[in-house]
Amino acid sequence: MYGVLIALIPAFICSVLFFGMGAVIVTLTSVVACLIFEYLIQKFLLKCQPSVFDGSAIITGVLLAFNVPSNLPVWIVIIGALVAIGIGKMSFGGLGCNIFNPALVGRVFLLISFPVQMTTWPKPLGLASSYVDAETGATPLAILKEALKSGQSVTEVMSSGNIAGYREMFLGNMGGSLGEVAAIALLVGFVYMLFRKIITWHIPVTIFATVFVFSGILYLCNPEHFVSPVFHLLSGGMMLGAIFMATDYVTSPMAVKGMVIYGIGIGIITVIVRVFGAYPEGMSFAILIMNGFTPLINRYCKPARFV
Repeated sequence: MYGVLIALIPAFICSVLFFGMGAVIVTLTSVVACLIFEYLIQKFLLKCQPSVFDGSAIITGVLLAFNVPSNLPVWIVIIGALVAIGIGKMSFGGLGCNIFNPALVGRVFLLISFPVQMTTWPKPLGLASSYVDAETGATPLAILKEALKSGQSVTEVMSSGNIAGYREMFLGNMGGSLGEVAAIALLVGFVYMLFRKIITWHIPVTIFATVFVFSGILYLCNPEHFVSPVFHLLSGGMMLGAIFMATDYVTSPMAVKGMVIYGIGIGIITVIVRVFGAYPEGMSFAILIMNGFTPLINRYCKPARFV
C-alpha cells in the first residue's frame, strides 16, 4: 500500500505545481476524511479492530482527490470520502471484500450528484492558482466533444489553439482533475511499481494497447471525425485509471489471462463512452463495469493448480 503511495508522489507534486494550494487542500481533506470514516465505521458499526494505518484508506483518499477538480468545495470532498469508504468499501466488509474500486465509487457518486462542481475545471496557473476563485476552463476531451457536436472537424479543433497539444498533455499543462495532469509523472510511478513488483504490466499495457488499436481503427476510418489514438492515451484519466485504479488487487482478476480480458474490456468501454457516449470521459465507468465482471473472469480464468 505504501509503495503505491510512493509511486503517486510525482503526480501529487505536479498537481501542486500546476494547481497550487487547491491540490493540497483537496487531497488532505480527502485523506483525513477517509481515515476518520474508516475508523468510525470499524470501531462503532463493525465492532472490529480499526486498521486505518494499513495504507488502504490513505490510497482511497489520494485517488479520490486525484479524480476531482482542485477547486471542489471541502464539504463535497467529505461526502465523496464517506461514499467511497462507507458504501464502496465497508458495506462489503472492508479491505479485501469490496467488489468495486472505492475511490471510483465516490467519484461517480459525486459526478452524478454534483455535476456542475465536478465538471468545473481550474486552469493550471501554477503555485499562484487560487482555490476559491480559480480561473476555470474545459478539459481537452470536453472541448473536443463539444466541437465535434457543433460540426467542426478534428483538424479544425486541433488547430484552433483552444486545446492543449500533445506536449502540454504529456507534461500536464492542461485543465482537468488532479490525477489527469502530467502523464510523465504517472508513468514514473508506473515504472517504480513495476520495479518494486507491486503490480505487473499486464493490465495497464493491455488497456493502453486496446485503446490505441480501437481508437486507431476509428481514426483511420475517418480522421476528420475521430481523434488520433495518442490523444486518447494522453488525455483524461487514462494514465491514472490504467496504472493506479484498474490494477487494484481486490477488484482486478488474479490470473494473467483474466487480466488481459479485463484490460481489453476497460479499453473498449472507455473508447466507446468517449466517442459515442454522452460523457467526454469513460475511464471511471469502464473500470467499475469490469470490476463487476471480475468474479466471473476469475471463475473461468483460474490459475493452474499444482498437486
